[in-house]
Amino acid sequence: MKVADAVAARFSARAFLDRPVPPETIERILDRARRAPSGGNLQPWQVYVVSGKPLRKLIGKIRRKALLRPRGEKPQYDVYPPALHEPYRTRRYQCGEDLYAAIGIPREDKKRRLKQFARNLEGFGAPVVLFFAIDRAMGRNQWAHLGMFMQTIMLLAVEEGLHTCPQEAWSVFHGTIAEFLDLPPEQMFYCGMSVGFADLEHPINRWHTERAPLSEIAHFLVDP
Repeated sequence: MKVADAVAARFSARAFLDRPVPPETIERILDRARRAPSGGNLQPWQVYVVSGKPLRKLIGKIRRKALLRPRGEKPQYDVYPPALHEPYRTRRYQCGEDLYAAIGIPREDKKRRLKQFARNLEGFGAPVVLFFAIDRAMGRNQWAHLGMFMQTIMLLAVEEGLHTCPQEAWSVFHGTIAEFLDLPPEQMFYCGMSVGFADLEHPINRWHTERAPLSEIAHFLVDP
């Protein structure tokens, strides 16, 4: 598979089939992803693979916590800047509206919207969830390296016929997850990534986000 094909095929799957992923497939993906770029070769990433009974146990634990603390735990970082300005505010708003429209949930149906959001904390039914952490001493540069590691994993998953969904929503219960994974104090939980075989017949997977045209993001300073 060409890299360009993997990039084009990747999307954030939000409905997965009840079909297991062989452990050796995940191990192969992660082993290859170790070649992701990292400034100074720091390799600041840590990844925890959770599936089967441990994953079901964690999901159950978070469900119970959510009943007591529906807003989650005190955040460790802002998923989005507090005052999101244009054009980013509109992009985020449109993404949400298009997502719910794809599965027929109107804006006024808050109950169904919340129920759909809660699916984040179930990994959308994926059989495997990868949880990522980084050393608390690391700075913004190293967070970028973690992102490159994750992107490499997502593209390698496409090559294996799998689908993924990176999810910062898991950070809402970062403390619960850190305790479950037994993270050492110096490691900061960042996010999860659902991995599995997408239900391609589900309407939520037929919808893909739009991207800004190249003219909005690329700036060429060239002298032929």
